[in-house]
Amino acid sequence: MTVALRTKKNMTIWEPHPGSQEAYMACPAREALIEGNRGGGKTDVLLMDFLQHVGQGYGAAWRGVLFREEYTQLTDVINKSLKWIRQIFPDAKWNGSEHKWTFGTGEVLYLRYMRVPADYWNYHGHEYPWIGWEELTNWATDECYLSMMSCNRCSESGVPLKVRASCNPSGIGHAWVKARFIDSMRPYQIITDPVTGKTRARIQSRLDENKTLLAADPDYLNTIIAATAGSEVKFKAWVKGSWDIIVGGFFYDVWDPKIHVLPHFKMPSSWYVLRSFDWGSQKPWSVSYIAECNGEQPEEEERVKHNLPYFSKGTTVVFDEIYGWDGATPDAGDGATSKEIAERVKEKDKKIQEFHGIKVHSGPADTQIYEVRDGTSIAARMARERVVWKKAYKGSGSRVAGWDIMRTRLKSALDKKMEAEHLYFTIKARHHIRTLPLMQTDEKKMEDIDSKLEDHAMDSCRYGLTRKLIAMTRKKVCM
Repeated sequence: MTVALRTKKNMTIWEPHPGSQEAYMACPAREALIEGNRGGGKTDVLLMDFLQHVGQGYGAAWRGVLFREEYTQLTDVINKSLKWIRQIFPDAKWNGSEHKWTFGTGEVLYLRYMRVPADYWNYHGHEYPWIGWEELTNWATDECYLSMMSCNRCSESGVPLKVRASCNPSGIGHAWVKARFIDSMRPYQIITDPVTGKTRARIQSRLDENKTLLAADPDYLNTIIAATAGSEVKFKAWVKGSWDIIVGGFFYDVWDPKIHVLPHFKMPSSWYVLRSFDWGSQKPWSVSYIAECNGEQPEEEERVKHNLPYFSKGTTVVFDEIYGWDGATPDAGDGATSKEIAERVKEKDKKIQEFHGIKVHSGPADTQIYEVRDGTSIAARMARERVVWKKAYKGSGSRVAGWDIMRTRLKSALDKKMEAEHLYFTIKARHHIRTLPLMQTDEKKMEDIDSKLEDHAMDSCRYGLTRKLIAMTRKKVCM
């Protein structure tokens, strides 16, 4: 297929692209994602992208590996490969025990799984000019995807190097895929990664292009619509291919940023303020600054200026934060030491007291900071810097109890229940606001959040909101 490139203002577009499948296979970028609504034939075109280079003179140098998160998820890919490859390449041989195709001219395609980043070591040192990822949003983070980049190479010159992926909106990895491919570029645009210098692009797939599926099942669209069960969120993701929602979001039915996100405002000095802490090093660490209303309202000028709601007694406002991430990569920590974290906490405490006239109280922290290693603990080292914490409530069912408190208070604010306790966030708590709608339900425990996600701000917030459960538990023990 002939590809014409057009460059304008640091943007490259490839032409022509009469359809998403043709565009995907013709894409000259090193990385490419095909995404869109359900039924667009993304699995087929992923296979075809590899197959178009079979028999083109590369021989055994053309090696590919196509990943799913688990072997059991490869069934559909295997069935489709059996259907297409046997038609197009009659001399190709399928080895079911090794999950690989070997072609008559020497090329090889492996169908493999990669569940966790440690699985990379099964492939370390290998050469795969073509790497494919089926349903990329099934991976919670980009660690597996990025680690395999080191294998996207070939010792022979002239062999194409390609990383290809497919997915629909939603899924546990929705956030990082959206950040890498959706937010950073328009469809059919090629961008260059400023760090690696490698090119990246995305293509939108549409159901109406899948003529084969629609010929076999003309009512497929209505089947998908029915499967959304009247959910606007699912309809937007599955039918419209929208990335602006998250199917299965833990808080999606109780969260509305127009209601729950407030401007930065000056609180009454009588409100109780505490900070809570979730530890992290390779992963982000998070400090939540939470204010509890005692019934007193902000001054009239503040309420009118910022159009603030009425704060019922017991309502909590996450009004500030410190978030220890690398500033660029989703769910990557900044590697700060306990001393460095303590210094940042002291600085933030001081600024809050100066602006609001409120003392910041020590709140709950992740209990792992109290684990003694090499004769001391993270908590002890921070205490030496005059930053102390209390142990977070980690009793049986504590996670579920915390999420229930958050959901209940968000729902009360949404429903404008005047006497109930609400939960709000100000714009200064931006990582709380960013990650809250990304939280997904744990498939094995529906009342809990999947812990593989970037849940650090949510955890520190949860510790703060469950602080009273600590006192209740201690009281029961004493009795």
